Amino acid sequence: MKPVVAPVAYLLISHGSRDPRPKEAMNRLADLVRQRLEDSLQSAKTKGHRRPSSVETSVEGDSRSFAEDYSLGDSTKGQGASRTLLLTRPQFKSSAEAPPAHCDVIVGTACLELSPIELSEQIVKFAQRLMAAGVRELKLLPVFLMAGVHVMEDLPAEIAKAKQQLGDAIELTLCPHLGGHAQMLDVLNQRIEAVPAEAALLVAHGSRRSKGNRKIKMLGQQLNTEVAYWAIAPDIEEKIIELMQQGAQRIAIFPYFLFAGGITDAITLRTEELAERFPKVKFRLLPTLGATNEMADLAVYILLGSR
Repeated sequence: MKPVVAPVAYLLISHGSRDPRPKEAMNRLADLVRQRLEDSLQSAKTKGHRRPSSVETSVEGDSRSFAEDYSLGDSTKGQGASRTLLLTRPQFKSSAEAPPAHCDVIVGTACLELSPIELSEQIVKFAQRLMAAGVRELKLLPVFLMAGVHVMEDLPAEIAKAKQQLGDAIELTLCPHLGGHAQMLDVLNQRIEAVPAEAALLVAHGSRRSKGNRKIKMLGQQLNTEVAYWAIAPDIEEKIIELMQQGAQRIAIFPYFLFAGGITDAITLRTEELAERFPKVKFRLLPTLGATNEMADLAVYILLGSR
């Protein structure tokens, strides 16, 4: 029996990387999102009208323990911590075109950069396959933490090029970026609060455009953490020394990146170097946000809330 395909499909768009790990993580995230979307369609069909409900999801590390300890006298890795995040799913309403009891949801991935073909062409090829399956709308989710040039300019431009080729054959809907969701702050807070520490340091890539760092600074204020950057000043060492001068002996370091890669490897190495230099200080290195249940829930929240 030919599978029934949902009338709406989804495409998760990331920056792209030469490192294979982000691509693998995107595939895992897409699979988690697909599972949740199919569950949502199933609920909408069987219940007709569903009230918002709380969904408890476990916070998982990016294929490793929740945080790693770095101290000269204790090389034992930190034990995996477990927290819960309560999210409220959007409300679903039945319609004359309600899906059947089981309906396959198509979720794909694409890259803005470092791909053999341009993003616009990736979208066109994906959309053409969707149209053959009867899909009428494609929702595109930017899997980016910040609303920088890529999100505000590059993505809309690539989508506009794709629309020119596709015409009205399929509707393309650009959703808000993942990092802009209101509950992202709650996710970050819970990650940081789960690790016993006297001070926390949020480490972002950093932009040489001064305006590009304003939101990171604001995020640090909201999280009550210090902020350091990898590409610009102040760097990790400078902020760590400041925290030590303020009396902090247990410091949590949170790399504000979606997935592990070359930069997060370098942050890990820098943390190990600092632990050797300052043996009286206990450093706790948190994992990246990762392809976790909580990230998938936020993605579904955005995808189902974008009409």
